[in-house]
Amino acid sequence: MNRPLPSNDAPLPGWRGALYKVVYQSDTPAGVLFDKVLIALILASVTVVVIDSVIAPDSGWGTVFEIAEWGFTLLFTVEYVLRLLCVRQPLRYATSFFGIVDLIAILPTYLALLFPELHALIDVRVLRLLRVFRIFKLTAYLSEYQALGEALAASSRKILVFLSVVLMIVVVMGSVMYVVEGPANGFTSIPVGIYWAITTMTTVGFGDITPRTGLGRLISSMMMLLGWGTLAVPTGIVTSEMTLRRHRDEHRDGSPPASRRCARCDSDGHLPQAVYCHHCGVQLD
Repeated sequence: MNRPLPSNDAPLPGWRGALYKVVYQSDTPAGVLFDKVLIALILASVTVVVIDSVIAPDSGWGTVFEIAEWGFTLLFTVEYVLRLLCVRQPLRYATSFFGIVDLIAILPTYLALLFPELHALIDVRVLRLLRVFRIFKLTAYLSEYQALGEALAASSRKILVFLSVVLMIVVVMGSVMYVVEGPANGFTSIPVGIYWAITTMTTVGFGDITPRTGLGRLISSMMMLLGWGTLAVPTGIVTSEMTLRRHRDEHRDGSPPASRRCARCDSDGHLPQAVYCHHCGVQLD
């Protein structure tokens, strides 16, 4: 699995081309080893940040975590520089999604060192939070992330239509509840009613606003039942898109199709391992 790279970029000759194969491609033993080491470093660095937020500052572990953090930062800095060196257009990679993620992975530590006065403007925990964003670096090395991203992008229009319908429903039902319940029962405005409709339709139900009238409770029951049905819609959209892409990949790789057709009765839907037709019983080709 080759890692994402800005378009119209190709390996350079010489040592930069050899470095390119290790850093950006995983079809060599060196590239696979580079991926595995980098994934381990990412997980370890995020673990250090999380544990550092639990340990008390005066526990004596502060120096250890600081040294570990600087070690991870230096390693990720070297990786970032290598990525810029072995591509033809470094600026294109630096401004890409993964280039920005790589920069965010190393920038907070340097900011805390170079600009100590930033601590007076923002809490140091904000910088630690930014370090957790290193977890997004994993998306460049695992093909499953890329497959999910492609499925979401292909389903974006359908999901957008679904969200627009949900938005219309919560606006209408929030307005209706504002009229039915009124300020006396906590529905002081239409936005408050919309907030109630969202929490009810998503089956969260915080309980801070609840209907008191019989009609309001009836509407709430309808919203809850409607929520159970709508929650499954985006999941089905993305799942069907992922299944379709997997079948396309199988056909592209030359593997047997997921559905077979009977030559006698023309019925389809047979699994690749099926021997006989499930409709007429004849042996499949």
